[in-house]
Amino acid sequence: MKRWIAGLVVVAALAAAAVFGMRMMAQPPEELDLARDKPSANQLYRVSIQPELDPPAIGTLHNWIVTVLLSDGEPVVDAKISVAGGMPQHGHGLPTAPQVTKQLGEGRYIVEGVRFNMGGWWELKFTIDASAGSDNVTFNLTF
Repeated sequence: MKRWIAGLVVVAALAAAAVFGMRMMAQPPEELDLARDKPSANQLYRVSIQPELDPPAIGTLHNWIVTVLLSDGEPVVDAKISVAGGMPQHGHGLPTAPQVTKQLGEGRYIVEGVRFNMGGWWELKFTIDASAGSDNVTFNLTF
């Protein structure tokens, strides 16, 4: 009986590994929105992102410029912006902890410390706290 249970555990573990492996190897969804300029979830802000070096190299630290505007096009100053993200198909976050380090003026902010350690589908998520309220936006990236 113990062998039968042990065998069942091994089979279940192999099946789980196979499902996880297939998920990691899957292509990103065809309808994936790859826009780098979009409204925030509640449409409080218009947000755009641009890497300082395009395309950013896999495995190296790089910076991004995030531009935040109000819906009327007015630049947002003194926003508190947090950064998160990861690989949805792999179930893990970013390998670094990117942070906004400086305001560049005209609603532009520099995000330092971004690194994508492998090719595939990545998300960069921003939470913005500013004059119009708190809102968030997610950008899909593929490399």
